[in-house]
Amino acid sequence: MTKLYFIRHGKTEWNQEGRFQGASGDSPLLPASYAQIDQLVHFLKSVKFDHAFTSPLDRAVTTAQATLRGLNQPDLALTELAGLKEFNMGVWEGLLFTDVMATWPEMYTAYRHHPDQFDADRVPGAQTFEAVQAQFKAAIQTAVKLCGGPNKTLLFFSHGMALTAGMGALLGIPLAELRAHGGLNNTSTSILVTDDGVHFSEMIRNHISYLTLTDDQTNVV
Repeated sequence: MTKLYFIRHGKTEWNQEGRFQGASGDSPLLPASYAQIDQLVHFLKSVKFDHAFTSPLDRAVTTAQATLRGLNQPDLALTELAGLKEFNMGVWEGLLFTDVMATWPEMYTAYRHHPDQFDADRVPGAQTFEAVQAQFKAAIQTAVKLCGGPNKTLLFFSHGMALTAGMGALLGIPLAELRAHGGLNNTSTSILVTDDGVHFSEMIRNHISYLTLTDDQTNVV
């Protein structure tokens, strides 16, 4: 059995401001996020990881590098995987959620609550949910094929919607039910397991008990 730990990156300035970040937009981690990464490290400290993978976007790479420094496992390599990148939101990237909601109310509601109704053609430059799922699933299956196996444990750093859509694809969750499983917090941990790299099951989703958090809606996507 291969165990896969999925970490959403630390909270960023744009997360705090309520802006779409996507695959092209990026902003620095908040100073407080580094303390939460330390809390994540404390939670993960007892786990021996065989390989780590990260989205190439700066917010994920920064989270991954800080986590690996804290874990201090000298043989733990970090590999960038393009398939772990966030959903490309096209013209929405950098815009406030409230502005997108006002200008594209139907597509905003679909993106947030009804992924099966999201029409990427109505959001110039945006990806479809199916495309995000395909790239994520392919990346995970490649990682498991190369580095997985009996008693292997892999660590992945990615993004809120990429993880929501991608883990849903691995678990066979229909698009219409994807958001029914709830959002993901910054610096949260979710765990899947697989025996064959094709069929996956969920052990933990959006675990955050190790974090010191205020009740802030911008923590979750």
